[in-house]
Amino acid sequence: MWTDALRTRAAHTLRMLAIDAVNEAKSGHPGAPMGLADLAVVLFGEHLNYDPSVPHWANRDRFVLSNGHASMLQYGALHLCGYGLSLEDLKAFRQLGSRTAGHPEYGLCPGVETTTGPLGQGFANAVGMALGGLMIRARLGTAGATLMDHQVYVILGDGCMMEGVTQEAASMAGHLGLSNLIAIYDDNGVTIDGRTDLSFSEDVPQRFQAMGWQVLHVDGHDQAAIKEVLTRARKEAERPVLVVAKTHIGWGSPNRQDTAKAHGEPLGAEETDATRAALGWNEEDFHVPADVKSAFEAQALRGRSRREAWTAELEKARDDASFAQAWRGCMEPPSLPDMGSIVEGLASKTDATRGLSGAALNALALEMPQLVGGSADLTGSNKSAIKDGGVVRKGHYEARNLHYGIREHAMGAICNGLARCGTLIPFGATFLAFSDYMRPPIRLAGLMKLRALTVFTHDSIGLGEDGPTHQPVEQLWALRLIPKLYVWRPADGCETAMAWAYASTQGEAAPHALVFTRQKLPPLPRRDPEGVWRGGYVVHEPQGDAEAVVIATGSEVSIALEAAQASSRRFRVVSMPCLERFLEQPEDVQQEVLPPSLPVASLEAGRTDPWALITGRNGLRIGIDSFGESAPYQDLYVHFGLDAPSVQKKLEDWLA
Repeated sequence: MWTDALRTRAAHTLRMLAIDAVNEAKSGHPGAPMGLADLAVVLFGEHLNYDPSVPHWANRDRFVLSNGHASMLQYGALHLCGYGLSLEDLKAFRQLGSRTAGHPEYGLCPGVETTTGPLGQGFANAVGMALGGLMIRARLGTAGATLMDHQVYVILGDGCMMEGVTQEAASMAGHLGLSNLIAIYDDNGVTIDGRTDLSFSEDVPQRFQAMGWQVLHVDGHDQAAIKEVLTRARKEAERPVLVVAKTHIGWGSPNRQDTAKAHGEPLGAEETDATRAALGWNEEDFHVPADVKSAFEAQALRGRSRREAWTAELEKARDDASFAQAWRGCMEPPSLPDMGSIVEGLASKTDATRGLSGAALNALALEMPQLVGGSADLTGSNKSAIKDGGVVRKGHYEARNLHYGIREHAMGAICNGLARCGTLIPFGATFLAFSDYMRPPIRLAGLMKLRALTVFTHDSIGLGEDGPTHQPVEQLWALRLIPKLYVWRPADGCETAMAWAYASTQGEAAPHALVFTRQKLPPLPRRDPEGVWRGGYVVHEPQGDAEAVVIATGSEVSIALEAAQASSRRFRVVSMPCLERFLEQPEDVQQEVLPPSLPVASLEAGRTDPWALITGRNGLRIGIDSFGESAPYQDLYVHFGLDAPSVQKKLEDWLA
């Protein structure tokens, strides 16, 4: 059992592990782990429910370190808890190939729930995890009250509190009453530049109270008080909880405590020796007392017992057919529905691809209860509502439609958190021009390989009268440059349906951006569902041998077809709904679509230079390298030379 002396020794163990690892790496952030060590001992040693032998146990408590620069606090705790993170792993902190990266990375280190480091992202992920937990609990009916009663804990610092994404996510969490969310604010009053009052003077507790949170206060170094306040927080049944923990950065360092110098650099030999003396720590580097390790392992064993009892309860609940069906619908991967009828129903329609997207989404949603999501206050424009899916609101989490409000940044980060819950497949929707507000979470989704989907409509100057502020020009390529992200820009109903199907079920887990038009498009004359999944395929062959290839995407495919068919020159037209998928194909498949002997032109209503990746320097790239204008979209396509006659002339002049 824990004693005061053992808790103190455990906290010093975490402090010294952080100091030693940062010294060994010659870089890192020792100050926050030193200040948070007392809290971490109580949280990991006595409070959290987890079983390191089954780290992905569905009903485990989730822990997120939003101020990810304090990663050695988490790594040290995971080592003590028995997650298979060895002392050698800690000694390899921040080294090439190590599991202990500079910031926690999901999939790299056992026990890390999400990748953190960009401040505020982890907090918003935690909001998504808490929301997903309540949605799954509600779907499971009365059995869900005990089978999915886990909590989500997140530690965040002053830097996280300053970030706008934290405000957005906290506002939504309070509005939805996410009572399974406990945020612990490491209020140490120091950032890299110095005291926080250089730039930050608001009343954080009052801000959170105004957003509907319960706010509790605690001395972050009083372990008995920490245990009491965490117990109280867990009992809250109506609101999320913010625990304001007043701490001292660099606690125990005689010359660095409460200074910015403790934040982000090694203590060094002299200050480390002084800290050892102040703490009464006379052990060698990376020392873990046996009784400290045993105390944490005892908590892990208690978690194992809870998990085994939970497993027995789950098996009993599965005897009920309705529960078993609900369980499959949120905790097991979906199967791909028969796409034949879905494609057939959309392939001949003339419509905006945003409308075709809404139809495809709803057809898939009928067969895939895992699909959940919503829009940032553009549901009607994005066509992103799941019919008869209900609306998630406080106390009613069984629904499938989310209203994110005008919170694009938080929407992306919350989607990432939802993607870490069971097998939910979340999507968020907004205009493509506002993808800039969502880039940080989309980038992290790529890093984590999360199946988090984003619907972007109003994808070009085809938006029309709203003008250049809302007309995306550079955004398609900005998204394509994000590693592990698939960007889909369908040209008709067949491509739209197949893009949705691939994004939601196929291949390895990855984020997908689904990009759709506002203006209506005709169906393509050639349907090739398998070609869509390959990323690029031929939609038009001229009579006789082709002289050149024209690649187009989305709304420009039909324009390329019209231009090619009207021309006396012989152009093959290729639709490229997903460049990333095309570039993954074997070389022979790529060359079958784009023969090396033929010159290549590209046509897309956006920036042209990056298309040189495909066309080569001598290829023709037709698009827009300026901002748009406010006018009806038909006039804009003529003005920017993207109408079929203008494209035809440019292609013919190119071959002349």
